Amino acid sequence: MKNLGTVTLETERLILRKTRQNDAAPMFKNWANDERVTKYMTWPPYESVEQLETTYHKFLLDNQGKPDFYDWKIELKDICEPIGAISVVQLREDIEAATIGYCLGYNWWHKGIMSEAFKEIIRFLFEDVGLNRIEAYHDPRNPHSGDVMKKCGLLYEGTARQAGKNMQGICDNVHYAILKEDYFAE
Repeated sequence: MKNLGTVTLETERLILRKTRQNDAAPMFKNWANDERVTKYMTWPPYESVEQLETTYHKFLLDNQGKPDFYDWKIELKDICEPIGAISVVQLREDIEAATIGYCLGYNWWHKGIMSEAFKEIIRFLFEDVGLNRIEAYHDPRNPHSGDVMKKCGLLYEGTARQAGKNMQGICDNVHYAILKEDYFAE
């Protein structure tokens, strides 16, 4: 495994890139203040750009230079501003595994954008970083998030009952994962 940090990646429609100094306003506008987006997240909608700038946005800027920090803004090439994010929310170097989390602005749901971004992140983490396992989980009341996981080749591994907490309270976590051997067998 070789940590490379957040490097710029590109797909047909997307640029996946580090957070920029001027991203707070589009992050707020496009997803971070929207209750529909944060409904199953672990954080509430931000109340202002300033609140976002002094907390989460600052955290991203402060950490993005670290080789073991992986957080991409999803930028649609057509509009040249971030519309969502995809991140390694937990990195287990001892077993070469990463847990992925993602969110996308409501205006871009059901267009295949998150699947496109996640597939590229999977490729990067297996082929360039050298991970052995990539996993993700979702609240069963948010099945579309699980659909993204399935489209990206992750397999259902089980449901951990009352193992998580999000803006809806204590919840089950539906777990999916893909191994390097699964990825290269495709």
